[in-house]
Amino acid sequence: MSKFILEMQNITKEFPGVKALDNVNLQVKRGEIHALVGENGAGKSTLMKVLSGVYPHGSYEGSILFEGQECQFKNIKESEELGIVIIHQELALSPYLSIAENIFLGNERHSGKVIKWQETFSESKKLLERVGLKDSPETAVMNIGVGKQQLVEIAKALSKNVKLLILDEPTAALNETDSENLLKLLLDLKKQGISSILISHKLNEVSAVSDSITVLRDGQTIETMDTSVERASEERIIKGMVGRELTSRFPDRNPNIGDVLFEVKNWNVYHPQHSDRKVIDNVNIHIKRGEIVGIAGLMGAGRTEFAMSMFGKTYGNKISGELYKNGQQVQANTVSQAIEAGIAYVSEDRKTYGLNLIDDIKHNITLSNLKRISKNTVVNENQEIVEAQGLREKLNIKTPSIQQVVGNLSGGNQQKVVLSKWIFTEPDVLILDEPTRGIDVGAKFEIYTQINELAEQGLAVLVISSELPEVLGLSDRIYVMNEGRITGELMRDEANQENVMRYMTGAGGTSHADNR
Repeated sequence: MSKFILEMQNITKEFPGVKALDNVNLQVKRGEIHALVGENGAGKSTLMKVLSGVYPHGSYEGSILFEGQECQFKNIKESEELGIVIIHQELALSPYLSIAENIFLGNERHSGKVIKWQETFSESKKLLERVGLKDSPETAVMNIGVGKQQLVEIAKALSKNVKLLILDEPTAALNETDSENLLKLLLDLKKQGISSILISHKLNEVSAVSDSITVLRDGQTIETMDTSVERASEERIIKGMVGRELTSRFPDRNPNIGDVLFEVKNWNVYHPQHSDRKVIDNVNIHIKRGEIVGIAGLMGAGRTEFAMSMFGKTYGNKISGELYKNGQQVQANTVSQAIEAGIAYVSEDRKTYGLNLIDDIKHNITLSNLKRISKNTVVNENQEIVEAQGLREKLNIKTPSIQQVVGNLSGGNQQKVVLSKWIFTEPDVLILDEPTRGIDVGAKFEIYTQINELAEQGLAVLVISSELPEVLGLSDRIYVMNEGRITGELMRDEANQENVMRYMTGAGGTSHADNR
């Protein structure tokens, strides 16, 4: 018996004008956690789609051996029947169905045309125990958090007698606690003999749990490291991913901070469905011209709710308080009003709120400010091309053409399109909510550079991030939120992980500054 459960040999996959995979080789040992890393667009997801049958045999060159047998999968169903299960970054769960119904969706326990509900729920309960989820199988998926939804996806995979589990960015949307629980579960599954392929940009997690690490760059295999033989440092992984030394995770910054540009006073927001529940409680903040201000907080602290409620009141109920720009009160009761007031918001969920995935790059960039390229309601298409092409080059969006459909871009390039869209509105205030979620270190550095440049141009920039090193590395000043309130304000030179965490957990009391 071969020591490898999976061998992918000389895999080449081409799309019109692009060679996505170029003679890629991947070998996964039995019972190991094998990390697959690379920049956005390196070919990781494409390789896994080849493996799982999303791209059927005949649409690529090369061969796949699973448990020593050559496989020619025509679809996902065929790969799942052999025990290869992929969990995508965008979870494939139905929010309105129960946990049990989701686990066995498409794989129902039935007798003839009748579903055996007792068996469905009893088996679901056993599977939930295996993944450490204590919720009732009858609970609707919409009523559990993203971390628990990931566990439901893994329980779903276990129901299919998984032998090789593929996880694409499983912790991208999770907080630190949920991420740790998921990684512990992977290690438990390894003890049960289940092999895993882990695709992740969180290199600390990769280093912590992986037995082997394969690096892809520009559709080619660069190297595979055996962590039992030699330690794979984050620096070495990054060098393999980007092809050069990355001496600093954040670009140098010499801030030129002016007067107060944007101010929020006495801001209160109630929950949109539960109108007696206060989500944002008397928040006061200010941002100066040329300043990057971070907002740190644990999951559920109210950071995104605060941002969305300011931007056209797109979240919340019974919203009260005032917004000021350059000392003058502004109205932002709708998204159009917010844009007119010079406020832009890059959503944490680019695929749901930030992009039209079936349209091209050009239209996505210009859609938020058609007035700029129109005369008498008629769009000047030549000007549109010039503007979109200029932003494509400025933000280094890697694509053959601005006519490329956005849904076909990698996560990092999609994020650059969202940022381009809001830069095109020529804002004075830019709110960035999880600006680098699910993207690689190289693309992160490019986005950090753009954020710095926008601040240098005099914009007031507000950055919300669940990654503390990102908040600390980018911000000139940091507000900390806990349970809808500002509990701390720290200048760059006094902010560290310990201080910020103290305020995030409510242990630091309430600091001075705006919330007096």
